[in-house]
Amino acid sequence: MTQAVRHDAMRARNLALVLGEVSARGSVTRAALAEITGLAKTTVSKLIADLIEAGLVVETGIVRAGERGRPGMEVQVSGLSVAAIGLEINVDYLAAHVVDLSRSVRLRRTQPVDNRLASPGDVIANLQHLALSAVDEAVDIGLGVVGGVLAVPGTVDLATGTVRRAPNLGWRDVPLLSPLRMPFPIRVDNEANLAALGELWFGAGHRDFLHVSGEIGVGAGLVVRGELFRGFRGFAGELGHVVVSPGGPPCHCGGQGCLERYAGQDALLSAAGLAPSAPSSGPGQDAPQLPPPSGPEPGPGRRPDPGVPAPAVADTPGTPGRPGAGIAELLRRLEAGDMDALAACERAGWALGIALTSAVNLVDPERIVLGGIYAPLFPWIGGVVTETLTARLGEMREVVPSVEVSRLGTEAAPLGAAGQVIQQIIADPAGLLNA
Repeated sequence: MTQAVRHDAMRARNLALVLGEVSARGSVTRAALAEITGLAKTTVSKLIADLIEAGLVVETGIVRAGERGRPGMEVQVSGLSVAAIGLEINVDYLAAHVVDLSRSVRLRRTQPVDNRLASPGDVIANLQHLALSAVDEAVDIGLGVVGGVLAVPGTVDLATGTVRRAPNLGWRDVPLLSPLRMPFPIRVDNEANLAALGELWFGAGHRDFLHVSGEIGVGAGLVVRGELFRGFRGFAGELGHVVVSPGGPPCHCGGQGCLERYAGQDALLSAAGLAPSAPSSGPGQDAPQLPPPSGPEPGPGRRPDPGVPAPAVADTPGTPGRPGAGIAELLRRLEAGDMDALAACERAGWALGIALTSAVNLVDPERIVLGGIYAPLFPWIGGVVTETLTARLGEMREVVPSVEVSRLGTEAAPLGAAGQVIQQIIADPAGLLNA
């Protein structure tokens, strides 16, 4: 290794060290950074100058007393120039979120569309148009998007960006990276895993939890000590295909009686007497009925649990983080005390509790966070999930994992997607400076 190569490698490590400390601490002086990192003050000053020039760090204007009373200007991560984009293909919408380096969401764009009726090529073309429009809007407000991640509701080969299986889209072995042409690097990942990362970085900030994404499909992401658990092939978290009734109706995954057939969005709407947003996730079935339960059976429909507010949501249908038209109508009926709507949520919460019982026995999470459509529906399903878990786990465990509501709702996946890019920049700023 030549001296120049060693120098570049050391500079890259030091840039990452300094930017990581600035990001973790919010704002800090150069003198404090030198003390924290053990680097010479002149080295820190040069690194900060490089980061400022690249638009990654900015001086705050706040002066703090430094060593021997000498003042020092604080610096912080800049949200003024560098940004990431989080994209999502879901069954009934496309989404694009632009997030700056300070982790502020600057743009939210969505396109309600039934992707089950479209070819993969058409879906990708629509997403590319949405993404490029968001990138152009970002440029108009002074942001340069330097990378992106795409969330997809299915199993993904991370090395190639190929969707191996997305049952609710009807996709098998669909490559996404080559047809998705963007002016920056982009990766593909599983929607539920990215939603868990979104909850970690943009939500409550818990470091040990199981995040459940409720959509037309149901996925889960496990975070352990602040790190995502993917499993051997990266396919962990397919909670929607945990069997809750072995003799139940067929599922597009090839199994029978999967959780999605009882607690997915279409199943919920159908059970409540509402038309699903698209054809049912099971072949030609009405809302399926669970067999007689071995635990506490759901009643005819309960009122929302007192003191459990739903997250604030706006009334724009189809926007990530807000209920689509079907869920918005379900919420309206729940608030009006409609018995079919209440019973549908009761039954869905009970089925979800059954599936989560198996998950808890297997992975022992500290807490369970319900996101996606389960966030606005939490007052009507959260208590049922907790009761079911307690009834089925109470003999084995002194403490049952708490069941909490996500503040992000269906925004979690695109935020986690953008967050991955931001994490990469923080961990390797030299890669961006040398690009």
